[in-house]
Amino acid sequence: MLSTWYFLTLIATNFAGVKSKVSREVGIAVDQVSLYVGITVVQVAEQHLAGCHLVLITTTRHSPILLNTLSAGMDGVVLVEVGEVFSLDQLDQDHLLQGLWGDTRTTCRALILDLTSTSNNNNRTNLSLSLLERSELWHQSETRVVVVGGKAGVRDVLLHPSLRNTVHALYLAVEELTLRHPSRRAVASDGVWMYQRCMYCSTGEADVQLMKVWKMNLNMPSFDPRFDESMRNMMGHKLSVATVLRFPYIDFKRDTDVPGTTVTPKDSVDARLIRAFASVLNFTFQMREDPGRTWGLEIENGIFNGMVGQLQREERDFSTAMGPTTQRLKVIQYLRGYPSDVLTVTSLKPSLLPQHLSLIRPFAGEMWLALMASVLVWGMILWLLQRVWRWVAGGPGVKFSIALLYGWGAVMEQPPPDPTVSVSGQVLLGWWLVFCLVITTAYRSSLIAHMTVQGKSLPLETFEDLVKQDSWGWGIEPWLFRGIPYMYFSKHRDPVVKEVYAEDGVNVLNASKLVTVTLCCTEHTRLHQTDITSAEKHRVIGVDEALKKVLAGGYSLIHWERYIGIIIASRYTDSYGNTPYHTSRKGISIMIDTGWGVRKGAPFYSRFSQLMSRLEDAGIIRFWTKEVVAGRVKERREATTLDASTSLGITPQDTSQVVLGLQHMQGAFYLLILGFSIASITLLGENLAYICHTP
Repeated sequence: MLSTWYFLTLIATNFAGVKSKVSREVGIAVDQVSLYVGITVVQVAEQHLAGCHLVLITTTRHSPILLNTLSAGMDGVVLVEVGEVFSLDQLDQDHLLQGLWGDTRTTCRALILDLTSTSNNNNRTNLSLSLLERSELWHQSETRVVVVGGKAGVRDVLLHPSLRNTVHALYLAVEELTLRHPSRRAVASDGVWMYQRCMYCSTGEADVQLMKVWKMNLNMPSFDPRFDESMRNMMGHKLSVATVLRFPYIDFKRDTDVPGTTVTPKDSVDARLIRAFASVLNFTFQMREDPGRTWGLEIENGIFNGMVGQLQREERDFSTAMGPTTQRLKVIQYLRGYPSDVLTVTSLKPSLLPQHLSLIRPFAGEMWLALMASVLVWGMILWLLQRVWRWVAGGPGVKFSIALLYGWGAVMEQPPPDPTVSVSGQVLLGWWLVFCLVITTAYRSSLIAHMTVQGKSLPLETFEDLVKQDSWGWGIEPWLFRGIPYMYFSKHRDPVVKEVYAEDGVNVLNASKLVTVTLCCTEHTRLHQTDITSAEKHRVIGVDEALKKVLAGGYSLIHWERYIGIIIASRYTDSYGNTPYHTSRKGISIMIDTGWGVRKGAPFYSRFSQLMSRLEDAGIIRFWTKEVVAGRVKERREATTLDASTSLGITPQDTSQVVLGLQHMQGAFYLLILGFSIASITLLGENLAYICHTP
């Protein structure tokens, strides 16, 4: 940036001598036509370009228009002489042009282009327009442009490709004779013609309109350009829209089976938005599906495929729903539309836990271990206290087995007679009884709940839950790997996400879990194809087959929340709202929002942004999204004859009063049988020990 401004300062310095010379010769008379044009340019700068980053480009240092402008006291202007720029080497030219229009903090830009060269006018004009093209003026659609030149070059300049996106462009034209002989006397036929570039004229295309004419000796110029008029009428201009199917944002019917065919939009959020914009701004549109049906991935060196690539090459004006990334925002503009969808995990609904485990389910495993350890430690401490008391005071002691059984009996609310003798033992026993009261009360209340209402397994909510499962698989639909989800999984550094997506050097997902797909391409892109082995091909499946695998158990589907929600609600849910699937409530957000991509420098971008913001603030976009989703679910349910309670194995829950039966209390009988077995084995051991030790 420092080198850029160094070159700008160097070029501006060359004009310092010119301005000083004009100041010294301010009393010398100048041509009346040049004076008129100079006054007009000063009016433009003072009334409509004040506070803007102003660039003045000229084809000659001695232009009367430039001299009049500088002598009027205009300071703070970046002065560029075309010949000086093209005399620099290529690297210096690039540095100069990169900083010509300011930086991202610049909110207002203006250009005064002086084409009043007295010799080689066509050549210098072409050089000036080439400079504008190379400086990417067409990226700055809101730049206010004022051109001063000959009357014969009006259309060639205002309709030049470098100004193709410029909304505000004026041309102040003078007679060629005046330009060739600036010192001649003005005659009655001399004058200044003001032309304006019309972005969307009556035919919807760019054209040139004559706005005003000033004749010499009749009137002084008065200037009132329509710089501040926002774009309200595009006069039926046809915009080209790139699209990829993604409901509920965009849905359509293909007109043909040819890649890149035109499509007819169906009811969806983007279709409603585009029609609303077209009604307000008076434009038409043609929507085409991307030939590769991809949103856009960076191929190499900033070159994109998919819809982003079409916008980058200016083949389309804007696109339907896509997400923003750092790489995409370098080559396109982004129009925020609505909150982004999130990735969710769809699994089988939590299953009922077995009833025979209801006796141990009130406490977690670590709680049972802590309770057993407490009984053992308490019994040991009681036994030690009694042995110390016996050693000091004498008298009977307490056996370790008696102390241990007393602790266990107190927990079961059936303690044996008091085994303590000393006061310290009684204090220890009292606190143990308080502990047992709390434990047994908590267990009893939880046990009743687990017996009357059968518990369920924990649902899978996050990627962490997935990777913790044993012998569990997961998958994702192929088309999701044509956009941001692919970049999210392939470039994420979190160990859990890496486990979900395991790179093997060729962007291949873990063969036992998730597999990538072939990314389609166009003639402008390079083919991206993943290596999918024959053992992996069966895992590249559609959403319906994936949901069947989910229903079989041990499998989950990763998908957009709204998309999978519509499918489940319309095809896999009965009339009572019961479904065998569970969609995680903790979505994984991989992009900040969703919106439209717009080609760089599009003149309608600001107007689109205003309309989108108004609709979002009014809640219309959220309302349309809910309405579109509800309508699609209703439409599909009416077309689907599905008895989910039989075909999907949905068991409606019984809300009547529960009467405890054998299935609820089976755990108690299992414990009784286990106790009988342990007692029998103990009895057998005792008999064997007695026989072995009896002579």
